[in-house]
Amino acid sequence: MLPLPTYRFTRRISQLLPGLVLFGFGIGLMVRADLGLSPWQVFHQGVAERAGVAMGTVTIITGIVVLLGWIPLRERFGLGTILNVALIGNVLNFTLLALPEELGSLPVRWMAMAGGISLIGLGSGLYIGAGMGPGPRDGLMTGLARRGLNIGVVRTGLEISVLLVGWLLGGTVGAGTLAFALSIGPLIAIFLPRLTVDITSTGSSGRSQPTASRQPLKSHRSP
Repeated sequence: MLPLPTYRFTRRISQLLPGLVLFGFGIGLMVRADLGLSPWQVFHQGVAERAGVAMGTVTIITGIVVLLGWIPLRERFGLGTILNVALIGNVLNFTLLALPEELGSLPVRWMAMAGGISLIGLGSGLYIGAGMGPGPRDGLMTGLARRGLNIGVVRTGLEISVLLVGWLLGGTVGAGTLAFALSIGPLIAIFLPRLTVDITSTGSSGRSQPTASRQPLKSHRSP
């Protein structure tokens, strides 16, 4: 496990937690819009429907299984990684219970879809910018990339695989899936630079020095 960050910890945790909550709520809005989900969420929804369990619970279980895949890759998780697994799925379950199953007209559903994607973009900027550890799926991809695989090929291969399996299991694929794919990268590019916490400390020499907890930021599309 990565060392628990001490520098600007309060600032970072107060950004991390709302980011994860917004992420989970955004997924819930996309589910209720019923226009299509991101690849990993298509998989989670498909498994949930087949297994008869809550979608957020499948999200949590999948996160734990993916984290086990970090072990042979020797990836190190952080506090943010653990909270990612614990919070997003639970917030998703709560959101799906709180929102009506049918949102009504198509314009209302597209508003929910747009709101969900925007919240996921903002939530990603908040929690990635806190610099407290990558999500489990991102860590898996970067770990495989460190073994000599092209990260673009790894990401594309994984996301196509989970999308196909999820669709075959009954997950929702549609125009919203495409809208998410086209929108999430630009949204994170907008939010992340503005929300990245400066985790360098200034020593007695007056020069900024990185703290022990500093980590490279990783892009994220799905929990």
